[in-house]
Amino acid sequence: MRIEVAGSTHVGMKRNHNEDNFLVLQEESLFCVADGMGGHSSGEIASRIAVDELGEFYRMTSRDQDCTWPFKMDKARNYDENRLATGIKLANARIYERASTETKYKGMGTTIVSVHFAGDVAYVGHVGDSRVYFFRGGALKQVTEDHSLLNDYLKAKKLSPEEIENFPHKNVIVRALGMKENVQVDVSRVEPQDGDVFLLCSDGLSGMVTDAQMQDILQRTPELDKACGQLIDLANAAGGNDNVTCVLARYHLS
Repeated sequence: MRIEVAGSTHVGMKRNHNEDNFLVLQEESLFCVADGMGGHSSGEIASRIAVDELGEFYRMTSRDQDCTWPFKMDKARNYDENRLATGIKLANARIYERASTETKYKGMGTTIVSVHFAGDVAYVGHVGDSRVYFFRGGALKQVTEDHSLLNDYLKAKKLSPEEIENFPHKNVIVRALGMKENVQVDVSRVEPQDGDVFLLCSDGLSGMVTDAQMQDILQRTPELDKACGQLIDLANAAGGNDNVTCVLARYHLS
């Protein structure tokens, strides 16, 4: 197994600081995007804690597989699923603790999406409305489900197409790291094929660029660094209303 990767972040066209962070931890085949919230520097701090804590947990558990974990294993999940969920829960605990003890960071939080490749399986963990897609055979498919108020309404089938377009709370997320002492982490599995590309992004990309546009760029641009730049440029050309972060990871069997 070999993972080819490219990642980039941009402040966007409307913000004066970047609250997104991303992680590329090649030695652990771990990749992550976090979109902070809280204003001023708080969101940036939360997203930085998230990627740092997740990365350090993977380094620690790689060095010492018998080390004590901060959360109990979920018997319904295998080792790799538990490892990813636990790392994200640990990040949540650190952010919540910091926000609870330092007034200037009160209310800060962050989304997180992560992909860990372990052998012939890609494990996807997420909290919030940042997204993971995978690109195979020219088609792009969303893997994660947004933890957002809009998506809750869509699942309940309570909105017409016009109401969806004019929904006033599109940016309201219902689950994020730092909101509560404990957090529910969604973990899913994808069995990648040789050449599959995984796209991790903040909503600064997915909110400004359609899935069809993302798919078109990945079809036309096999070079991951160039595709990453084109995706960010397209989000900014569409208005760049938020920070934009993108990580592309291509899976190779050998």
